[in-house]
Amino acid sequence: MNFDEIIDFRGQHTSKWDAMEQNIGVSPEDGLAMWVADMDFRQPQVVIDAVKRMADRALFTYFADTSEYDAAIRWWMKTRHGWEVESGTIFTTQGLVNAVSLCLESYTQLGDGVVIFTPVYHAFARVIRANGRTVVECPLAIRDGVYQMDFDAWDAQMTGREKMAILCSPHNPGGRVWAQVELQGMADFAKRHDLILVSDEIHHDLVFPGQKHIPMAVVDPSMSDRLVMLAATSKTFNVAGMHCGNAIIADEGLRAPFAKRMGQLSLSPNSMSMHMTPALYSPAGAEWVDALNTYLDANHRLFLDGINAIPGLKMMPMQGTYLAWVDFTGTGMAQEEYSARVAKDAKIAASPGPVFGLGGDSYLRFNIAMPKVRVEEAVERMQKAFGDLQ
Repeated sequence: MNFDEIIDFRGQHTSKWDAMEQNIGVSPEDGLAMWVADMDFRQPQVVIDAVKRMADRALFTYFADTSEYDAAIRWWMKTRHGWEVESGTIFTTQGLVNAVSLCLESYTQLGDGVVIFTPVYHAFARVIRANGRTVVECPLAIRDGVYQMDFDAWDAQMTGREKMAILCSPHNPGGRVWAQVELQGMADFAKRHDLILVSDEIHHDLVFPGQKHIPMAVVDPSMSDRLVMLAATSKTFNVAGMHCGNAIIADEGLRAPFAKRMGQLSLSPNSMSMHMTPALYSPAGAEWVDALNTYLDANHRLFLDGINAIPGLKMMPMQGTYLAWVDFTGTGMAQEEYSARVAKDAKIAASPGPVFGLGGDSYLRFNIAMPKVRVEEAVERMQKAFGDLQ
């Protein structure tokens, strides 16, 4: 594995590079793509080999028998996260945003309130609104420089019209790996307000050395009758284009409406994901992820130190993911001005903070999953773009 390898993704139909000029106004010819949550790394060789075998054998037919796929997921969750996933509880979806939509359709009605803890992954609010439900934003608090859950404030917001909450664990864009006590508080919050809790844990493998992700299903088994777990290989192994995610639902009462909705839509997994997932959820995949997390942690510290050296800029320290959250409040600039400096002067495509909801107005999100030399270049560009503040 060589995370220092420079790969030219331009002209390869990658959203992160080929759509950044259209969406962010930064040309891929001389810009850095730090917005879409894909990594600029080559995938593990074990999955490349699996796809080659599939192509060599011309295996493009309907797929039968998902037992190897299911066993790989159960092995990974038990080995990496201490979570015993029972057979028959795994539903394969077309990615996790699709899974969130299926949860909304299965467990809520038009107009119901759906709680999100902002700022948070922007697709949550988008898909809630697209399904005719009401977004209820519960802002995270900042204490000791990082996001914290604020249950007293959130309790005061609840009206009884809320039917579901969506948790992002680990947190995107703040990079928090939630602690046991926080997650238990979230479980209690869901019980207190009679909410179905959808725990999106797509970043669960991306935790830095010394940190530990705890699956919500392990935190409080007594809440299984109101819990839907979401996980995927996509962020872990840079295979988001596979559009394969998993909803893991322990409770039979919750499984029934979800299965019914999947049947109504005639959803079934693509055959490529059936071959790729067992290759990834393997000892070879685990070795790759361990090396990746060490590399990402070094990138994090490099970017953190470089950004925080710029007067007026403050990056939130990360415990996991590869998405850095930078606050520009201290510059005294309006959003349009600091965003223009990043896009036009530094020529960096970053994600605008306001799309992440309440609390995101003064921020930009930067993807640091790239070779170290590019992170160094990004720091140099940012320091030059804001050089008058030095």
